[in-house]
Amino acid sequence: MLKKAFFAIAALVFAVACCKTQPAADVPSIILETDIGNDVDDALAVDLAYKFVDAGKMDLLAICINKEGSAPVEFVDILNTWYGYPEIPIGTINEGANCEDDAINYAKAVVNINNEEGKPYFARSIKDYSTLLEAPELYRKILSSRKDNSVTIVSVGFSTNLVRLLATGPDKYSKLDGKALVAKKVKNLIVMAGCFNNPDIHEYNVWKDVPAAKVIFEEWPTPVVASPFELGIQTCYPGASIENDFGWADGLHPVVEAYKSYQPMPYDRPMWDPTALLYAVEGSKWFTVSPMGKVAVEGEGSTIFTEDETGDRQYISVNPDQAKAIVDYFVEVVTSKPKNK
Repeated sequence: MLKKAFFAIAALVFAVACCKTQPAADVPSIILETDIGNDVDDALAVDLAYKFVDAGKMDLLAICINKEGSAPVEFVDILNTWYGYPEIPIGTINEGANCEDDAINYAKAVVNINNEEGKPYFARSIKDYSTLLEAPELYRKILSSRKDNSVTIVSVGFSTNLVRLLATGPDKYSKLDGKALVAKKVKNLIVMAGCFNNPDIHEYNVWKDVPAAKVIFEEWPTPVVASPFELGIQTCYPGASIENDFGWADGLHPVVEAYKSYQPMPYDRPMWDPTALLYAVEGSKWFTVSPMGKVAVEGEGSTIFTEDETGDRQYISVNPDQAKAIVDYFVEVVTSKPKNK
């Protein structure tokens, strides 16, 4: 009897251990593509990504940057370090879209925060940023090692890196060219881009690199789902939460400091980028999803959706009740203490 009890307990312990160490089969593997440093909702999206990793809801394979400059890379290094994920790779960009003067660069503001001794306040993990791979090469390195149809790309910035990926040729990572590699390894692409209720609105991520956006919407070889401009302005993160809900932080919080530097506090800011990540991780339960169709990019950045059952482009929207539920959920998740703090 004692021996049977021992083996029963051992089997139970093994089963529990397996449950803890083996990720669920439906947890998405995500590469996050961001123009972090332009609009502060990118910082909120990255915070959300770490919280989803903490909760076991996603596997964050890399963060690729499509905003020109050194501060965005260093800022992401600060975030990776602060949230306890210094091993997450960072992809860089050279000769990307010129957007340094489009808004206050909160990434640069946080990077330049010093302590009382005049030294950088926030810790970094990378010694030499020049050693980082440019995003297209990092994509190829990661995608080539993944299972077919297994990677979700969430792009909440310009499409420059993605178009450059499609244009890559065979290399040491894969014999496939970029378009074939994407078609083989990527499950879907979720983008914060476009405006589908008003063709006169040229959404920023599209307008800033229209040729790249046109390629992505019209030629990208996997399904594409867009979280558009009109959705983001319906889901604003409350500035009062930024001011009052982070008392648990031991010292300065990098995302709170980013908010403080971006605009005079308090202010409510649309969550264009976090909604794209939310859809990628938790699916349609928060949203209304359009029928299948096709998207054309016209003129200076108009995005025109045409319903077509042969197409594989969609966009998401929200009604007032859905918008409120999303905001409440974001406040709950974003204000929670990170697992590694």
